[in-house]
Amino acid sequence: MHAHHRQQTSRTTPAEAARRVVEANEAYNESNRRGLGYVQRLRARQACREHLNRALALDPDHPAALGLLGRVEMDDGHLEQARTLFTASLERQPEQPQQYCNLGYWALRTERPALAEQYFLQALALDRQSAAAFCGMAHAKRQQGQFDVAYLHYRKLLETGADWDSIYAGMLTCARHLEVHQADTALALDAIALLQRDGLPHQDIARFVGAILHQQYDLDNPDAAVLLDAAAGDELLLLALRKLLIPNPAIEELVVLLRRAIVAEVAQTVTLRDELQPLALAIAQYADRSGYALIAQDDEERLVAAINQSLEAQFALGEEQDALIGSLMISAMYGALFHQGFAVHLGQWSLTDWPLALQPVMAASYYHRAEEEAVKQNFAEKAEELCLDTVDQPQAWPVWSDLAYHNESSLKTILAQELGLATDRLPATVRILVCGAQSGQRALELARYLDDVEVVAVDESLANVAKATRMAEQLKLENIVFWPWSVAQRFVADGHQVHWVEVGRLPSPAMTELSLTALINDVTAAGGVVHLHTALAEQTAGDRQIRRLIAEHRLEATRANVRRLRRMVLTNPADDTWAELLADDDFYSLGGCRDRWFRPQDANQLRELLALLSNEVEWKLVKARDTDGHSLATLPVQRQIQAEALGSEVQSLMGQNLSVYFQRRR
Repeated sequence: MHAHHRQQTSRTTPAEAARRVVEANEAYNESNRRGLGYVQRLRARQACREHLNRALALDPDHPAALGLLGRVEMDDGHLEQARTLFTASLERQPEQPQQYCNLGYWALRTERPALAEQYFLQALALDRQSAAAFCGMAHAKRQQGQFDVAYLHYRKLLETGADWDSIYAGMLTCARHLEVHQADTALALDAIALLQRDGLPHQDIARFVGAILHQQYDLDNPDAAVLLDAAAGDELLLLALRKLLIPNPAIEELVVLLRRAIVAEVAQTVTLRDELQPLALAIAQYADRSGYALIAQDDEERLVAAINQSLEAQFALGEEQDALIGSLMISAMYGALFHQGFAVHLGQWSLTDWPLALQPVMAASYYHRAEEEAVKQNFAEKAEELCLDTVDQPQAWPVWSDLAYHNESSLKTILAQELGLATDRLPATVRILVCGAQSGQRALELARYLDDVEVVAVDESLANVAKATRMAEQLKLENIVFWPWSVAQRFVADGHQVHWVEVGRLPSPAMTELSLTALINDVTAAGGVVHLHTALAEQTAGDRQIRRLIAEHRLEATRANVRRLRRMVLTNPADDTWAELLADDDFYSLGGCRDRWFRPQDANQLRELLALLSNEVEWKLVKARDTDGHSLATLPVQRQIQAEALGSEVQSLMGQNLSVYFQRRR
C-alpha cells in the first residue's frame, strides 16, 4: 500500500506543477491587460508569483516556471535575478525560443540593444513565426538608431495582424526620424493608421505627415495644381488637419489656399456644399490649433466680417439652428466663435445639441473657451487680461488633445527601478511639483498613470493654467491642481514640501519676483529628486532678430503684431536667418510665437539652478540621459558640473540638451 501511494504521488506532482504554470500564465496575461488598474495589475502579478512558487516547490527544475518567474522579476525591476532565471530555464531545456526572447527584452531593459538583437535572432532561429521576437528585433534596431529598418519591421508586424500598443508606439517613434523624398502610398497608409490609433502622441509625427503631404501635393512645384474636391476627399489630409499642427511653411500655405478656395466658392454660390463641409471643419480645427495664425487676404476678411454680421442678424430674428450651421463653419475657419458678437447666443444650446460632425469645432471654438474663462476668474492674474482685446488674449500652448498611453505604475517604483533610490521613507502619497507645466500634458500624464502621487503644476501663462485645469476635469483627475506662480509661492511659503520636482519651461524675465532656484531649494524635502533639461530652447538666430525688432519698435504682444512678424519670416524662407526658426514647432502657433518672442525663457534662472545643484554637499547627480534617452556615465557629467561651478564656461552643461536627475542629500 505504501509503495502504491508513492507511485501515485510521483505521477500527480508533474501534472499539478503544470496546472500551476498554466494558472500563472493566465494571471500574468491578466496583469498585462490594457486598461487594467495598477492595483489590479499588482494583484494579478502577485497571484502569478504565488502559482509559480507552488509549481517550483513541486518541480524546482520546471523550465517554463523558471522563465515566467524571470518575467515577473524583470517587471518588478529585479533585472539580474531575472537574467539568472532565464539562463537557468535554458540550462534545463536549451531550445526555448521564449527564453531567448525574454533575454532579448532583458537586454533592452539594460540598454544593450546589440546584445538584445543577438538573443532575438536566436529566438527566431528556433521559431520563425515568433511575433514577440520579431517585435523585439524592431525595438533593438530602433534603440541602435536604425529607424528605417525598425520601421519596416513594425510595418511587417501590422501586416501579419499583430495589434499591440508597443508596435504602434515604436512605429511612431521611428517615423519621427524618417525623411520622405517622394510620394509613397504605403507611407500615407501608415500615417493614416497611426493617426487613427488612440493613445499615441500624434503631434510627434507632424513632420512625418507633413513631409508625406508635401510630396503628395508636389508643393515644391510652383505650377502644381491643387484640386479642391480631391483635397476634400483626402483622408490623410483631413486627419492631419483635425489632429496635428504641421511645422512646414508649404503645408501652411496649402491650408491657406484651400480655405481661400472654399470661401471663394461660397462667395459665388452662397452655399457651402456638403462635399466641402468635412474639409471646412478640419481647417477650422487646424486654424484654432494655430491660434488663428494663418494669413488671410483682405477680401476674405471682408467676406467673413459680413458673414458674422449676418449671423448676428439671424440670431436676432430667432432663426433655427440648421440655418446657422454653414455660416458658423465659415466663421470658425477665421476666428474663435467665442470672440464674435453673436457668441452670447450660442450658449442657448449645449455641445451635444449640435450635429456630431460639428461638435469638435464648436467645442474648440466656443465651449472650451467659455469653460477656461470661468477657470481664469479664480486667479488675480485675470486682471491683466481685462485691458486686452479678446483676440489678443494669450493662447494655451502647446495645443494637444490626447495623453500618450502608459501602463499605470507608481512613482516609488520608478524611483527604485530607474534611479536606484530607496523609497522606504516616502509617504503613501508622493507630491510632485511641475514647474513650467505649459498646457499640462506631461503633468496630466504623471497624475493619470502614477497611482501614488498628487501633482502641483505651475505655469506663467494663465491660459495654460485654464486649459490644463479643464483637461484635468475632463479626464476626471482629482490628484492634480494647476496654479499660476503666485499661488505656488504661497504654497511654498506655508511650509509645504515635495519629493519630486520636474522643471519644464523656465520662467521669463518678466517674472522679476520669482527665483526658481530659491523656490526649489525651499520646497524640496530631504531625499527629493529634481529633474531638468540642460538645454535652453528658443535661441535661434531668427528669435534673436525678432526680439531685437520688438525692443527697437516697442511692440506689444497683440495678435496683429505676432502675425506681422510671422509674415515677415514666411515671405523670406530662403534667408538663412529664419531657417532654424521655420523648422521649430512653436513657430506655427500664435501662442508659441508669443511665448518665445514676448515671454522668452530666462537663461539666468537655469544658470542659477545648475549652480545650486552643483553643490555636492547638498545634491547628488543620480542619472543623466542624452537626447535619445540613453543613460550616460554620471562621473563625467558630475565633473562638468563641478567645473562650471568653478567658472569654466568651456565645461558648461548649458545647451548640451541632457536630461539630469539630482537627489537632495539632506
